[in-house]
Amino acid sequence: MPRQLSDTTVSLVKATVPALQAHGLAITRRMYERMFRNEAIRDLFNQSHHGETGSQPKALANAVLAYAQNIDNLGVLTAAVERIAQKHVGLNILPEHYPYVAEALLGAIRDVLGDAATPQILEAWGEAYWFLADVLIGREAQIYAEHAAAPGGWAGWRDFVVREKVRESETIASFILAPADGGAVLRHRPGQYLTFWLEVPGHAPLKRNYSISSAPDSRQYRITVKREPMGLASNWLHDAVQPGARLKVAAPAGEFVLPEGAERPVVLLSGGVGQTPLMSMLEALAAAPRARPVQFVHGTLSGATHALGARAKALAAASGGAIRTVAFYECPRPQDARGATFDLEGRITMDWLRDNTPLAEADHFLCGPRPFLSAFVGGLRQAGVPAGRIHYEFFGPADELLAA
Repeated sequence: MPRQLSDTTVSLVKATVPALQAHGLAITRRMYERMFRNEAIRDLFNQSHHGETGSQPKALANAVLAYAQNIDNLGVLTAAVERIAQKHVGLNILPEHYPYVAEALLGAIRDVLGDAATPQILEAWGEAYWFLADVLIGREAQIYAEHAAAPGGWAGWRDFVVREKVRESETIASFILAPADGGAVLRHRPGQYLTFWLEVPGHAPLKRNYSISSAPDSRQYRITVKREPMGLASNWLHDAVQPGARLKVAAPAGEFVLPEGAERPVVLLSGGVGQTPLMSMLEALAAAPRARPVQFVHGTLSGATHALGARAKALAAASGGAIRTVAFYECPRPQDARGATFDLEGRITMDWLRDNTPLAEADHFLCGPRPFLSAFVGGLRQAGVPAGRIHYEFFGPADELLAA
């Protein structure tokens, strides 16, 4: 365990909160600019959160501010630290990478704040950074060791072969992946993702996370990927990657998982391709020896964007009534058959959830775009669902200090 932060450091870091509120985004943008001068460090990161969307500097600025605001009560950041550690393991971040981030962060604070970044402030932030870094390094070492020791587990990058490619909708495809060495794979926890090292011709290596959309299995994984209009990686996977292709894959990671041993009813609520980790949960629940009530509620635009619907219905039909699936289409096409491919027209609403799901009794798992989560995480809380029963994941950069 790292030693405790000094009182002086705590006071100085908290004193920088107003400056971070005013200049945090400028600091994080400058930090990445400095850090990405080193190509080896740049290639560790998921550049879609930088060049393609530009969203990561904002997420990082929020994370740095949260760290400063809670520097004297770090227990409230426990969940965030676990999320960061899981992301780092997927990206194969190692202890030797942390000094580069420290140098870039402190240099960015000095560049942006100028004379306000006194030697005392920089020293305090250096101590605060390495305190958190030591926590992360320790947790990441535990996860790496667990992966390496588990049946079918591995550390670092492992070659997988695309065994099958399935067109799920006009915009979504699934890829069935098995190890090129013929060995077993680590049984993931439903809800976790795989991190990929993608070598797209003409580009620097890409790092991407894709949720596993199948139940835990010791032989293979399935990922289900939406083609994004400006997504370099997703378009390459859809257009160029065919059965027989090899992809470098890190071991499953992620803290958005189905708890083991829980017996409460489950509501799986998704928007768009956010259903992929929830499909893994649905398959796992369908295979469990003791059935419990499950509702799989999914919203999408139309049949053109609806993936894995037949699979969800088949699991429900075989469950003896334990599983119920409901599909909402916002804009059904003429060929979309209500009662067959979808159930209700329009968007999912809180009123519908109140009337048709066991709000107070269930564990709720949500995944989708930010507006979807903002509506339903807040709506569930306002409806009286305990915070401990609301679990959610979104696609995009998390609020991280050493980010994906």
